[in-house]
Amino acid sequence: MKQPSPIPVKRGQKPVIKALLLVAFIIAAVFTVRFTPLKEWLAEETLGRLLKGAGFWAPLTFMLIYAVGICLFVPGTLLTALGAAIFGPYWGFLYVWAGAMAGASAAFWIGRTLGREFAASLVGNRLAKYDEAIERNGFATVLYLRLVYFPFTLMNFGMGLTRVRFRDYVSGTGLGIIVGTFIFTFFIGTLKEVFAGGDWSRLLSFKVFFSVGLFAFSLFIPKVINKFKKEK
Repeated sequence: MKQPSPIPVKRGQKPVIKALLLVAFIIAAVFTVRFTPLKEWLAEETLGRLLKGAGFWAPLTFMLIYAVGICLFVPGTLLTALGAAIFGPYWGFLYVWAGAMAGASAAFWIGRTLGREFAASLVGNRLAKYDEAIERNGFATVLYLRLVYFPFTLMNFGMGLTRVRFRDYVSGTGLGIIVGTFIFTFFIGTLKEVFAGGDWSRLLSFKVFFSVGLFAFSLFIPKVINKFKKEK
């Protein structure tokens, strides 16, 4: 049986310094969101005024805010709900998906740049086979974790610490978040349209029932995937 090849590990203080910078970045990000006025901007009314003032650049502004928010550990569900409420179920889905992809890629790059060398020094040869397995099956691993709703931001940074290829990470993420993103934005965006219109009879429309059904179905997706995986 072929033994896994040793992982080239960089020695010295540089990997440790980078890892400390990563920890400092995460602490600063959490502190910024929780204990500064930034969190006051993450409200539909405030963000809506900002985007309205952006005019033609509103979609791009929102996608940039979403990407930065992901890197700052702002909950993805909050950002997605804001996008759906402001832009509606369809355009909201497109802008949310694009912003999530940009944020996921940026967080991965931060984790890879600052933490990979230190992580590799901890892995060593004993756990090398697991690290190599992630590299070989990167797309499938990322896709599976996205479909079972593994915590979005933690996975973005965490995958950067592994040997998964960036292209596998991006493609697995892009495909894996489509279903959940569409269901959530469609659900929130549809309810927002009903409330904004003031016609409460629309709560009994097919579109509302369909969005509620999709949302309920999304809650069972992880269980369905896990059951299918066990049967295989």
